[in-house]
Amino acid sequence: MLLAWALSVLNPAPLPLRRLGYVRQSGLLHARSRRCRAAWAPHLARARSVIAAAAEATRQRRHAVVLGSGLLDDVPLDALARRFDRVSLVDAVHPWPARLAARRVPNVALATAEISAGLAGAWADLCTEADLIVSANLLSQIPLLPIEAHETRGREAPPRLGAHLVETHLAALDALAGRVERVCLITDTVQREEDRAGRTVDSADLLFGIALPPAPEAWDWEIAPFGEIGRRRRLIHRMHAYPDWKAARRSPR
Repeated sequence: MLLAWALSVLNPAPLPLRRLGYVRQSGLLHARSRRCRAAWAPHLARARSVIAAAAEATRQRRHAVVLGSGLLDDVPLDALARRFDRVSLVDAVHPWPARLAARRVPNVALATAEISAGLAGAWADLCTEADLIVSANLLSQIPLLPIEAHETRGREAPPRLGAHLVETHLAALDALAGRVERVCLITDTVQREEDRAGRTVDSADLLFGIALPPAPEAWDWEIAPFGEIGRRRRLIHRMHAYPDWKAARRSPR
């Protein structure tokens, strides 16, 4: 917890985004990623492979945009920078490891933006100029702070708030897929809680009932191994990856 608190203090961000809780959320994620480095490694490797494959399949390579770039653990930054003239990393918070990584690559730029409102703001303008857009492990995260804000004020969140925010991001990706060459989506979809015997004792729909098309690639992410949230339980997220979101949307369900 001390590391998460320190990161919440040190990671730079505009005051409005800090007040909304994005810096705190980033610090908690950063701290967990370091504690769970070994458990997360297979997931991060798969995510980087999907993004690299999407980049390789993109014919025009002028500009790539990564939405939800975060710590860059799941982003093959060097591969993108080699293939594209420009790379834009978009997130509400750019932690120091990501800032330092971006500084050493001259054609990489950071854009600070809150992405949950759909195609609004400067980040949307960046996307309309892109050849490749990647939504990287972002979709299920978008509803978390808005729902938490209602609960913090002692009010219940509107019943469809989570579903609405997921739909808004997917609608933005659909719109962008009609304008740019390629959109790549990677997201977790379902959380299951397992005991030591491998039995599922609880589960949660991370996309609030919004269905996705069949995924060309899917895998499990051990997001909280045994000992992280309890000695006898762990959390697994089911991942869906779409190197070409436009093609996936056209495929029959």
